[in-house]
Amino acid sequence: MIRFLEVKTTKREEMVEVTRPVRDFVLASGVMEGVLHLWSLHTTCALTVNEHADPDVAKDMVWKMGELVPKDEGAYRHAEGNSDSHVKTTLFGPGLTLIIDHGDIMLGTWQGVFLAEWDGPRARRIAMKVSS
Repeated sequence: MIRFLEVKTTKREEMVEVTRPVRDFVLASGVMEGVLHLWSLHTTCALTVNEHADPDVAKDMVWKMGELVPKDEGAYRHAEGNSDSHVKTTLFGPGLTLIIDHGDIMLGTWQGVFLAEWDGPRARRIAMKVSS
């Protein structure tokens, strides 16, 4: 079964933690062992796993990506003014595959699942599918 997670972002660039709704989806699926596939349905936001205990980590990621891939609209050929967002999404990647064990996604103590927004604020959709 495929379900969709709706995420509303509030800034042009931010990392939004989605661990809780992803875990809720897996729990509702009833699958005890398998894999969870997550896929962003957008070309300017990505998915990643990173530390969720300290919110400064997410802020540092956004800051560093801005430094590595600046918005500088005059430097890109794509005319929409969001080329940096496409590059950042490609660097992070649009999808994740997570292991399900004992009915929950397997994450380390400090790990969380994030939507990385690079061209917001927007309404975003993540496709979720469990395979056992």
